[in-house]
Amino acid sequence: MQHQEDHVNTIERDVVIIGAGPSGLTAARGLRRAGHSVAVLEARDRVGGRTHTDVIDGAVLEVGGQWVSPDQTALIDLLHELGLKTFSRYREGDSVYIGPDGEPIRYSGEMFPVSDYTREEMERLIVILDRLVDEAGPEAPWNHPDARALDTISFHHWLRQQSDDEEACDNIGLFIAGGMLTKPAHSFSTLQAILMAATAGSFSNLVDEDFILDKRVVGGMQSVSERMAAELGEDVILSSPVRTLRWSGMEGPDTTEGVTVVSDTTTVRARYAVVAVPPNLYSRISYDPPLPRRQHQMHQHQSLGLVIKVHAVYSTPFWREEGLSGTGFSAGSIVQEVYDNTNFEDPRGTLVGFVSDEKADAMFELPPHERRERILSAIANFLGPKALEPEVYYESDWAAEEWTRGAYASSYDLGGLHRYGRDQRTPVGPIHWSCSDIAAEGYQHVDGAVRMGRHTAAELHRVLSTGVQAAATGRGA
Repeated sequence: MQHQEDHVNTIERDVVIIGAGPSGLTAARGLRRAGHSVAVLEARDRVGGRTHTDVIDGAVLEVGGQWVSPDQTALIDLLHELGLKTFSRYREGDSVYIGPDGEPIRYSGEMFPVSDYTREEMERLIVILDRLVDEAGPEAPWNHPDARALDTISFHHWLRQQSDDEEACDNIGLFIAGGMLTKPAHSFSTLQAILMAATAGSFSNLVDEDFILDKRVVGGMQSVSERMAAELGEDVILSSPVRTLRWSGMEGPDTTEGVTVVSDTTTVRARYAVVAVPPNLYSRISYDPPLPRRQHQMHQHQSLGLVIKVHAVYSTPFWREEGLSGTGFSAGSIVQEVYDNTNFEDPRGTLVGFVSDEKADAMFELPPHERRERILSAIANFLGPKALEPEVYYESDWAAEEWTRGAYASSYDLGGLHRYGRDQRTPVGPIHWSCSDIAAEGYQHVDGAVRMGRHTAAELHRVLSTGVQAAATGRGA
């Protein structure tokens, strides 16, 4: 990998990839293996995008994406290919639920310890959502016959049309809102919620933390990108933010037209470009000529959510001694979810908690010492007073990062998905898009990033071999 400074280098490649996260690197690796030349330009001084393993006060923490679920077969295959091993998340013992009364209750099994009526309402809502997920699917939910109606009502209000039980609505909403999209349930549509569940196979899968949060990668998820980057060597250029992408239409296999991508350190002339960053960063690049009108509009309707990922490291995993798994849920708590996040064969114990959307807004208004106190107090409500005194405490704040600006991934505002979703993966001339934010299966996850990278590499290999590009939009669309 190159760290280039103080000069601009000009190179030529078949394909230039913008972004050295899992999707961009998967695309680059696939293209290189198919015999094409590539260059990967990355704004950060590291690879991995929204996956990052860091050492904080002597503790190894996965400050970004980290989990692997059984349905994420593209990621699992890649892990095997790269020689990376996984380990299971610790989950032995009771979980803790805090309901509207604020009292922690230990429980086992999948269903929260709620009243019979609330449980029945939660189960009924899950059945309705599973049916809608099955009808819509992950590939094209905008084709569902009720897509527009489902996309123009917020998930919050739709749930309350279905049920009069506020606790049931809050709990079901939590799995999508705070748990996945990291936005308030009133700010995204029911169709967006259905897509989120469809990409996991069903809403039932999404509410099963033993399925969604099944395994982790030994050494951290960022090592996936690091190993791919090591294969690509000098073709991965770090600390090189892309400023301008000049492009022209592609007419056939013999054309000399293509793209010129200008970064702070390197100019790349290529046949094709892959923009492998989240949609909220597309506009950080100046396009010449400008992108089509529809692209400009679409990108303005996509945004990332907000979450504080809290890491607390203790001398021992004390909760295990008390028969607790370290798992806790509460729709009303500042920390809506907490899990045992202890590293592989680590004698210390690590907890990870999540503070999402409006609750994160409130926490960021506080000075750091008070924020820490409030967050640790919320974790202690689940797991006891020993949680108040970690040896290491760290908050992952992806929204403050220049080249991310939110977490975990982008979603549409009300009405945006059925209006624009069908075009989010469509190339614009020689420009292709590749990231987890626009994946079908694996949406929002590293698995989706890998799937999109593989799809993009396969499509560009076909185009480079035949000169025929499918489903591209022209300049004036």
